Amino acid sequence: MNPTENSTAFGAPGIEARWTWSAKEGVGRPRPRWLSPRVDARSCAQRDCAPRHREAAFGAMNFFCIGLSHHTANLVIREQFAGNATAESIARQAGCAEALLLTTCNRVEVYGVSNKRISTDEIARCLTAKTNRSPHNNAPPFYRYEDNKCVQHLFRVASGLDSMVVGESEIFGQAKKAYESARTSGAVGPYLHRLFQRAFRVAKQVRTDTDIARGAVSVGSVAVELAQRVFGKLSGCKVLVLGAGETSERTTRALVSRGVTDLRVSNRSLDRASELAQAVGRRAVPFDDWVVQCREIDILLTSTASDTPLLTSEILAPMLWQRLDRPLFIIDIAVPRDVDPSVNDLEGVYLYDIDSLRSVAEQSLALRRQQVAAAEAIIADHVTEFFDSMSQGLNRLSRPAEHSPLGENSLGASDPFISI
Repeated sequence: MNPTENSTAFGAPGIEARWTWSAKEGVGRPRPRWLSPRVDARSCAQRDCAPRHREAAFGAMNFFCIGLSHHTANLVIREQFAGNATAESIARQAGCAEALLLTTCNRVEVYGVSNKRISTDEIARCLTAKTNRSPHNNAPPFYRYEDNKCVQHLFRVASGLDSMVVGESEIFGQAKKAYESARTSGAVGPYLHRLFQRAFRVAKQVRTDTDIARGAVSVGSVAVELAQRVFGKLSGCKVLVLGAGETSERTTRALVSRGVTDLRVSNRSLDRASELAQAVGRRAVPFDDWVVQCREIDILLTSTASDTPLLTSEILAPMLWQRLDRPLFIIDIAVPRDVDPSVNDLEGVYLYDIDSLRSVAEQSLALRRQQVAAAEAIIADHVTEFFDSMSQGLNRLSRPAEHSPLGENSLGASDPFISI
């Protein structure tokens, strides 16, 4: 039996499975508790029979990752597949035992577990389920990784090695949020739990044991570096940051570190905008008033979670005649984009999107390239350890057990998992 295709199942026949795990991620090896409907788990007899039931709980499963990233698809293609699905909807529609959807400004990836092969086309259809678009229209360049290649890819992603800005730490937080969201919905069970907990451990070790995070290592910092190249000193610029999430927070702090004094923050939640603005000693702008700011600002940096463009040429054009020939630079690092591409056709407006930052990011990579090899070695060791730790339990298998379909025994937000 191939150990790379197996992991713990939800439970054994006649036994209700409960898993205990350490509250601190990646620490220790939790022990399973097995509760019978008629026998107290604390009884010696019940504990003695646990190993036999645990053996029966394993089944043949396959890890896979299907996705698009800045390596294989441009922004126009990536945003077509972003924001149209959830981990739970993908698991149900594609028939996965477990699923997790990771969407960032540079990637849309589905991590799944199944005892049957799920086609790439099926995942593509799930990602466009809310639209009328057929995934075959543009033949998007999806990549696919399975088993050990899937594990290796996730470890690289979580560590920032697969990012446009190599070594950036935003992806770590984004992966954790994707995991928590999928876990809350019940789309993640013990297979992906074990995989992602290990991925978080790997990412922390890579950042601790290497200097991969030196230099401009966030999308926000690269965006600010681009603005500095355009304007030179930023101290005299008026800047509006639209959005108050993690990326916007990093962008805001990078702007302040470059000497920006006239900095405004706007967000749908005024409280969140005020919190971020106060943290850096700047001011918040009500969301209803942010467009009016375009009459006087020099730079607009936008990163929101809007599904549709917030700024179009029709909205911006009336603001421009009051600018007295002053150019407006817009850096849109949101996916889907916050700014309609037609805005770039307006006179005096210069629009940059996330793909425009690639050359800046590649130059900053030169400072950290020698650290990549050390990070790859750490990842390779963890890939081997991950499958070894799984196979140690799987070698005692007496027979396979089917993974419970999503919704029957799904592990919700308050349910404990097993970890490695």
